[in-house]
Amino acid sequence: MGQLVNGVWHDEWYDTESNDGEFVREEAQLRHWITADGSPGPSGEGGFKAEKGRYHLYVSLACPWAHRTLIFRAIKGLERYIGVSIVSPEMLEQGWSFDKASGSTGDALHDFDYHHQIYTKNKADYSGRVTVPVLWDRHSQRIVSNESSDIIRMFNSAFDDLTGNHDDYWPKALRDDIEAINKDVYDNVNNGVYRAGFATEQGAYESAYDRLFAALDRLEERLSGQRYLVGAQITEADWRLFTTLIRFDAVYFGHFKCNRQTLSSFPNLSGYVRELYQWPGVAETVNFEHIKRHYYYSHDMINPTRIIPKGPVLDFKSPHGRESLGG
Repeated sequence: MGQLVNGVWHDEWYDTESNDGEFVREEAQLRHWITADGSPGPSGEGGFKAEKGRYHLYVSLACPWAHRTLIFRAIKGLERYIGVSIVSPEMLEQGWSFDKASGSTGDALHDFDYHHQIYTKNKADYSGRVTVPVLWDRHSQRIVSNESSDIIRMFNSAFDDLTGNHDDYWPKALRDDIEAINKDVYDNVNNGVYRAGFATEQGAYESAYDRLFAALDRLEERLSGQRYLVGAQITEADWRLFTTLIRFDAVYFGHFKCNRQTLSSFPNLSGYVRELYQWPGVAETVNFEHIKRHYYYSHDMINPTRIIPKGPVLDFKSPHGRESLGG
């Protein structure tokens, strides 16, 4: 994981020393919005109208943040409207690459070798972390957004009149509840596994570990009496949690030392993640070969041998039993 400084690539890991060994995630900088008519969204500039074939998504199949956007592209029926380029799972000296020999589709638009070139095409002197996902506008030749939480909300509604798919995962009546869940899940689970895994001081690791499992215990209890996180209706909160849970036993339990217990030992959470995996179109967005290769091979400061474990054996296709909770 590197960054650009005034448009020049630097292969630099996160600075934890200045934060008492704690990993601190950088905020996304590029946050424009696609809207149905091209009017401005909640942030950034306007002019990004929902149109078929205009936008292109750059993702890693390993990254849970990018995974959110692939799920929304699938469940909202946007595959014919928004193209995709997939980076290699190996994130090495040049960061994410488009090396077809190691699992990338290649860069369908520019034929670039490295993902950081997308950022400098957008802004030649860009400074900041080079992350996925990136949503690119082919008309203006610029990045619309590199913030996954914004992108899934664009996908949720901006293209509805074009696709005829009006399924709403951000319903107005539930937004306050969704936001409260999102905050807990982001702080303690989505980002919590990284705060544990990237910590370089014992105290920072233990704090993140404790907060993570306290949150999982709360979620396990919550899902004992309702089918989804805010009740009987599936919402974006569920998909934001799912992308961390689906990686938990394969990666975070061992590689990130989140090893109090496996996800499969939580009866409600494990049934819940199986249900979401079995949702139409979602299983096709999950690639454990990319997931395991990225984490175990790219993070040589955590796994210096770069040996990729063969296991665990995971079963997300067995009955989930969540139907009894309604919804």
